Amino acid sequence: MYRSPIRRIKFLFMAPLILVLLVVINLMTSPGEWWVQWAALGLGIAWVINLMKLLRAAVLVGGLAALTAYVTHRRRP
Repeated sequence: MYRSPIRRIKFLFMAPLILVLLVVINLMTSPGEWWVQWAALGLGIAWVINLMKLLRAAVLVGGLAALTAYVTHRRRP
């Protein structure tokens, strides 16, 4: 499934905010039990996968831009 880079970047900023909200809810509802660790694990895994896919796309676009610049600006004999 294709996700736009804008959605990936948005997730990189939203996931930590969601996690902070869950920590606050955890502290308010059950301060002795840390169920939020499982949500943090899931969000952390999704965040890292999302970051890797975003970096892969950036490297691909950067490589294509460099190749295009090289082909269009090379000197012809």
